[in-house]
Amino acid sequence: MQFGRFQLDLEVPRIMGVLNTTPDSFSDGGALHSGDGRLDLSRVLQRVEAMLLEGADIIDVGGESTRPGAAAVPVAEELRRVVPVVEAIAERFAVPVSVDTSTPQVMLAAAAAGASLINDVRALRRPGAMAAATETGLPVCLMHMAGEPGEMQNNPEYRDIVAEVTAFLMARLAACEAAGIGRERLLIDPGFGFGKTLAHNLALLRGLPALLELGLPLLIGVSRKSMIGAILDKPVAERMVGSVAMAMLAVQRGARIIRTHDVSATADALKIMTAIERQA
Repeated sequence: MQFGRFQLDLEVPRIMGVLNTTPDSFSDGGALHSGDGRLDLSRVLQRVEAMLLEGADIIDVGGESTRPGAAAVPVAEELRRVVPVVEAIAERFAVPVSVDTSTPQVMLAAAAAGASLINDVRALRRPGAMAAATETGLPVCLMHMAGEPGEMQNNPEYRDIVAEVTAFLMARLAACEAAGIGRERLLIDPGFGFGKTLAHNLALLRGLPALLELGLPLLIGVSRKSMIGAILDKPVAERMVGSVAMAMLAVQRGARIIRTHDVSATADALKIMTAIERQA
């Protein structure tokens, strides 16, 4: 699949390393900020270099926290958090940079700064997002989310979680094609933890093969999420092993890109899985 000027063979599962530029992300918010609260570009580039050495294939830059209960971020603030980081990474490293945003202005500015992928938790439903994504010419990951981050975990309900997520993604795929974004530019993400209970998440993981019938590469993000914590009864800092285990189960069910905070451990697990499958 073409990601801007880069091409990745998705027959091989790929790793997307998470780079949060927000001060309030649930897992590592503020980790890249200096003592005065400002984003430290030297720390950012050091973290990117470390993730690449650990085995990341894509770097995902996000400037808006979408954790449950998160407040909206003003456009100007999201631009300030994201665009200089995308530009700095694109200038220094030969790696596709994904921009985790739903904001049209950020999509356009990040594309101009060197981004290679738009990763939108709202699946281009924010006003102006579809037109902006079309204009960039970049591939887009469409994610399922019920509601908005501020209230998405307030008693989510589904009759059939797999069927409803599949139907939603089919509808967004059709909308993209109607707007001129071809299938060759699209990926899908079922949105683990976005408006879903633990039972919904587990059913969705079991049902991932049904999503493959859409014929699009599947990206999943389960890293350190509350679903892992609920199963293991462990805080965020102790969820790495559970996250990697769940990611490998997703790869077995067809996932092609794993979005993770723990690049090294995920890369090691993928190498073991790949070696076993090749030997078989």
